[in-house]
Amino acid sequence: MGLMDALYVGVSGLRTSQNALNTTSHNITNAETPGFVRQQTVMTDFGYSNIGGNKISTWQVGMGVDTQVVRQVRDQFLDQAYRKESGRQQFYQVQFEAAFEMQEVMGELEGVRFQQSIEDFWTALQELAKEPDSIVTRATLIQNGVNFIEHAENIYEQIQTYQIDLNTQIQTKVDRINEIGDLVRELNNKIAFYECTGREHANDLRDERNLLLDELGGLIDITYKEEPDGRVSIRAEEVPFLLEDHVFYMDTKLISEDSEMLVPYWPAFGDAEVYSFDRSPNSVDDTDIGSLKGIILARGRKVGKYTDIPMRPEPEDFPDEVSYEEALKQFTVAARQYNKEINDSVIMATQSQFDQLIHGIVTTINDILCPNREIMLENGQVIKVLDTDKASIGMDAEKTMGTEFFSRKSMDRYQELQEVTLADGSKEWVYIYNEEDPENNYSLYTLGEIEINPEILKDRSKLPLSKNTNTGDFDIDVAEQLLTAWQEDFATLNPNELSYNNFNNYYTALIGELGTRGEKYQTLSETQESMMNSIDNERHEVMAVSTDEELTHLIKYQHAYNAAARYVNVVSEMLDHILSTLGV
Repeated sequence: MGLMDALYVGVSGLRTSQNALNTTSHNITNAETPGFVRQQTVMTDFGYSNIGGNKISTWQVGMGVDTQVVRQVRDQFLDQAYRKESGRQQFYQVQFEAAFEMQEVMGELEGVRFQQSIEDFWTALQELAKEPDSIVTRATLIQNGVNFIEHAENIYEQIQTYQIDLNTQIQTKVDRINEIGDLVRELNNKIAFYECTGREHANDLRDERNLLLDELGGLIDITYKEEPDGRVSIRAEEVPFLLEDHVFYMDTKLISEDSEMLVPYWPAFGDAEVYSFDRSPNSVDDTDIGSLKGIILARGRKVGKYTDIPMRPEPEDFPDEVSYEEALKQFTVAARQYNKEINDSVIMATQSQFDQLIHGIVTTINDILCPNREIMLENGQVIKVLDTDKASIGMDAEKTMGTEFFSRKSMDRYQELQEVTLADGSKEWVYIYNEEDPENNYSLYTLGEIEINPEILKDRSKLPLSKNTNTGDFDIDVAEQLLTAWQEDFATLNPNELSYNNFNNYYTALIGELGTRGEKYQTLSETQESMMNSIDNERHEVMAVSTDEELTHLIKYQHAYNAAARYVNVVSEMLDHILSTLGV
């Protein structure tokens, strides 16, 4: 090797050590920068020069050192695991927040508990049974009824408002997902530009991109891979989201024309909705990932009503076993539908269960004050009519019969008195009951459509508590029926339950289930957060900057630089000596 070649060897040492010092100082400077991944200078031999040889080997001498690459030190497996667990944690966190909000609305955490409204109304019924002829007890019952309905309506309205307000969060997250897609695309292009020569790695740009992927993984379930040119392609919910230089944006739309619920969809893929919810979310199938999915699931697709909860048929309610088995099959189908569409949504489940409680109380009281009976018409149709034999009357001058305590805002309880022909050919004057129709919301005794009967509010004497014998006696049996029915079991909390509850126990069970659900989501969220933090700690052990370690590297590369500099000085002195000897 000539002296000039030796000089180049020393210079390569200076240059490579300087690069390593720059990388180390860059690490130390960015030790506290969020998302920064420590970088490492990888060195390689520059090459060899043949100076001779024999039949056995070639004689070579090294030409110095070179910087092979300045690489990031990170573990892609840990990155993928972190993003998946982050998405799962956020999925359960937003559901816990929804369950917590439901408890607050019910007044179970702060404020006036709805349980108090139920107890006050029950107390008023008990006082009425003691003194049914008292104007004071009647007024107290009516006032407590007003408070009961107003409180129930207020709770239901707050839940519905919160449900609709979640649209804002959904839209915000969809917008952010699209924005991240644009940002990653821009970074892809910059990275591909800087790395196209194969000599440079755009590590700081990669850090920015990885931070965005971390955030995107919390919003939606993603898979991704790095292409040979350095770009990253992304699939979101198993659909292409970022390919090469194109982002397939997500958008939102209303579920239907008469709905206020927004759902995300893919305009580029036939307007298909992003989520189908065909399967209940679970960690086995990885269907419980992403805060966007968690919010949509917690909110549901509609306002829950009592009609969403199928009632289990009882054998004694059917004339024969065949009809009972058919009803049981229908119930099984309906229960499956409930579990698929309602049960997984904390808001819809709460709405439907709460509405079922109010519907149960309202219809039970109405059916006692205004009892119905069934008749068969000449065309074979079976209808319900006011049972004038059993119905009580009011204390007013007209001795009004059939005045319900709770009424529907848009539909009377009975049609006008009319004559009908019965199956046996006889005729009868009856008040036909306007049946509840699940397809017609105005016909339902559901929250939003219930009020205290305006006729009773105007004239308390119309409250039907007197016997219809025109003797003026009070119907003690009706008062006792009200008390008895209040304490009887009327419904299960949902079709998955076997135990029936009375009104007080039903509300307790509702709040208990809501609390259990919230606690479950909180536990899952905290467990996932612990797992996510554990993975993140492992990531930091690999990629975070240790200033002590970097200072050690700084000293090492400084000594290497000094050694290369001394080597250059020695070669320089040798050249100077040779040139001086030759008299040059």
